[in-house]
Amino acid sequence: MKIICIGRNYTNHIAELKNERPAEPVVFMKPDSAVLLKQHPFVIPEFSEEIHHEIEIIVKINKVGKYIEPKFAHKYYDEISVGIDFTARDLQDKLKAKGLPWEKAKAFDGSAVVGEFLPKSDFVSMENLTFELTNNSQTVQKGNTGFMLWKIDELVSYVSQFFTLKIGDIIFTGTPEGVAAVKPNDVLEGFLEDKKLFRIQVK
Repeated sequence: MKIICIGRNYTNHIAELKNERPAEPVVFMKPDSAVLLKQHPFVIPEFSEEIHHEIEIIVKINKVGKYIEPKFAHKYYDEISVGIDFTARDLQDKLKAKGLPWEKAKAFDGSAVVGEFLPKSDFVSMENLTFELTNNSQTVQKGNTGFMLWKIDELVSYVSQFFTLKIGDIIFTGTPEGVAAVKPNDVLEGFLEDKKLFRIQVK
């Protein structure tokens, strides 16, 4: 299983990090060891003093695909959820300043929270999904897939041009504005529409 992540897919998030709007999706990857194990807390790693939460809609691939046309992309996933792309922002900023890859800041152990998956058929449209992250019961991020620069089906098609998609692969589709640092004893909860799909304790 591989985790394919999309960066800079919401305009307001691009602005808050003072990034340039991309001409095509920004793609990076996490290894399977990045998945935070169920019922485990997220432990802030020693190499960073600024770990940011980034909630995202995630989709699970259900069959092998390569060079998928956008009109057929919806057939390659039937479950969706929300997850967190934890990011060592201080480390990422240093790496970006040197023109180096981001993996150490994005792909470290435990950096990918994967929520409970729900059938895609439970929802009316993939292009109008509301999701949010709360920290200690206060909403800190809220987004809607209608504001994506590239919609879910477009992303499935795009990444399949470069990587063969396999059963169980997960695509993180980008985060809205509101990213911020987490602290010990924070409790993060992720919601898709009105359904809570994960609860994470930070240590």
